[in-house]
Amino acid sequence: MYTINTVQAWLDEIAEKLPPELFNNLNGGILLIPNYKLSEHSKNDDLFILGEYFYDYFLGRMIYIYYGSFIQLFGRQPEYLFKEQLKKTLYHEFIHHLESLAGDRSLTKKDMENLQHYLEF
Repeated sequence: MYTINTVQAWLDEIAEKLPPELFNNLNGGILLIPNYKLSEHSKNDDLFILGEYFYDYFLGRMIYIYYGSFIQLFGRQPEYLFKEQLKKTLYHEFIHHLESLAGDRSLTKKDMENLQHYLEF
């Protein structure tokens, strides 16, 4: 299993490779949350949330990455697969950030379609 400090270091490495412009208005930064998070729509405690983009008028904009969810789903995977999923999740949340700044909700709509597909089965 990977420690939270190790995952934080990997997350920092991934974020450091991104263009600085992507961080505009992301005043809350990227936060690695120790807990896992289940979707409120989870049918059998099987729908973990890996990351979330969060915007609040007072608190600002930030990205949450759920360490506990990653450990639940990928804790026994080889390092390269764990890192790839971490990168994929961070990029996904950055797309939410950029779309939010642009007033677009395309990825949110796609996420909702994926959730609907999950709920149908």
